[in-house]
Amino acid sequence: MRILLVEDDPMIGAAVADGLRGAGYAVDWVQDGHAGSRALAADTPYALLVLDIGLPGRDGLSLLRELRGRGGSLPVLLMTARDAVSDRVGGLDAGADDYLVKPFDLDELLARARALLRRAAGRADPVLSHGRLRLDPAAHLAWLDDAQLTLSAREFALLHALLERPGAVLSRAQLEERLYGWNESVGSNAVEVHIHHLRRKLGDGAIRNVRGVGYTLGSDQPETS
Repeated sequence: MRILLVEDDPMIGAAVADGLRGAGYAVDWVQDGHAGSRALAADTPYALLVLDIGLPGRDGLSLLRELRGRGGSLPVLLMTARDAVSDRVGGLDAGADDYLVKPFDLDELLARARALLRRAAGRADPVLSHGRLRLDPAAHLAWLDDAQLTLSAREFALLHALLERPGAVLSRAQLEERLYGWNESVGSNAVEVHIHHLRRKLGDGAIRNVRGVGYTLGSDQPETS
C-alpha cells in the first residue's frame, strides 16, 4: 500500500516515513506544497495522503482544497502544530478525514492511518481473512489456520495487497506500485520472487497466476506444502 507524505520538517518527515515503511507501507515523501501538488497530479495510485498544513511554497489546506475540488476522494490525514479548535474545524471542513496535532505519537498516527484505510475499503473489521488465511495489519501478523506465519516485510505487504481485494487480479505493475516507493530499486523479477516465497509458506494453491494479467488469491483453500 502506497502513501504520499507531504511534510517539510526533515526530522518529523524522516520519522513518519520510517514509521510507515516499518509498518509495511511504501512511502513517497515530498517537502513542499508544489511538489505535493505535482505528486497528486500524477497517476500514482496512493491509498492515503499524510499532509502537513504549514508548508513552504503552498500551504496544505490549499493543496487539500485543490484535491477535493477536482473530485479526489483520497483519504487525508492532516498534521499541524496549530491546536486551536478553529484550525481543526477549518482542516476538516476543507476535506480532511482526520487530524493530528504535533507533537504526536507515531503509534497513534499509524492507528489513524489504518482506520482511514479500512474506512476507504468499506471494512470495519481490522483483520483481513480469506479461506484459511488471516492478516492483522496493526499487529503485523499473519496466520495460516492457527499457525503464525513468518513473513518478510515485502511478503507481508504483498499478501496484504492481495487480501484487501481477494477477488481481483493485480498486475505485476500494480503490485510494484504497492510495494516500492520512488527511491527504491525494483528488480525485474522482484514480484515473482516474493510470490514464489509466499507460495512456499502458504501452499501452491494460495496465489494463482492469471497468465498475461497478474496474480490473485486462489479460490480454493491453500494447500500446505
